[in-house]
Amino acid sequence: MELVFEMSQQMNLQVLSKLANYRAKPRLWTKRLSRELFEELCQGIVPLLPPKGRRHGIEPTLKILTALNFYARGIYQGSVGQNMDGPMAQQTVSRCLQEVTTALNAPHILRKHIRFPQNRNERNLIKRKFYDKYGLPAVVGCINCSHVAIVRPSEHEEQYFNRKHFHSINTQVICDSDLLITNVDASYGGATHDAYIWRECEIRNHLEGLQDETVYLLGDSGYVLREHMMTPVDNAVENSPEGARELHYCPETAGKIILACCVLHNMCIRAGIEGPELTEEEHQSEGTSQVPFETAASSTQALQAGRRARNSLIQMLERNRR
Repeated sequence: MELVFEMSQQMNLQVLSKLANYRAKPRLWTKRLSRELFEELCQGIVPLLPPKGRRHGIEPTLKILTALNFYARGIYQGSVGQNMDGPMAQQTVSRCLQEVTTALNAPHILRKHIRFPQNRNERNLIKRKFYDKYGLPAVVGCINCSHVAIVRPSEHEEQYFNRKHFHSINTQVICDSDLLITNVDASYGGATHDAYIWRECEIRNHLEGLQDETVYLLGDSGYVLREHMMTPVDNAVENSPEGARELHYCPETAGKIILACCVLHNMCIRAGIEGPELTEEEHQSEGTSQVPFETAASSTQALQAGRRARNSLIQMLERNRR
């Protein structure tokens, strides 16, 4: 069972590393996107961009390329502001980033590219893939959080100062066996506990409502064991990578940039475009386990039900190994 959760954490590490460290690899998105995928991206969001206002205005495709280059770096650098006619002013780069990020955060774009399975057939497909790859039944996703570093916010600073002593957005991600992101929440500050974010998540209510179906998420030891949330028997070490650079934007804008990168990540996964291999530093990034978040509302009965579900899962895995 411990090996199973090591597997789930490794899968989440690959996804979360791309969110927290996407700026460390120059031109990540512009290198990963094929011409066909870039054209698909343009078809989806060009209609959402403000129209070219004057003769020498910036073409929508150049706005998108400028934003992609920024997503790969996270800060304004010379090559981010370059176009075929010469350097682009930082103010112009910032406007391009704002417009493209807003377009990628359009509700119908997010619904199209980031979608948790909503019916039994969709869940069964994900369960089958988890079982075929890892021999683990009834799993519909792996869940974890990652601290994406931001600059010190001007308001409510205490909500963003995390236990590792820097300001961040604590981003919750659920992914399937193909590393496709099926749910993401980038609305909480770094001071918020992983388990609290999950407690307030609509996916939690959705899974708890599936009374006639066995379904699990795999989480680390920072989550509370429940019927639909499997956690390790022994405390596991959390390997949540942090960004090497801060996003120099307010928390709301930083959260939108994170969601935009999740959309791009899923587009690449669906197109069969593999991401870069994790570096040794990313594999061994510093992390400390969180103590499970318990409140007075935490039910002993629910915890016991979770233990029964986990014990049943362990016994089944042991039988299958014989």
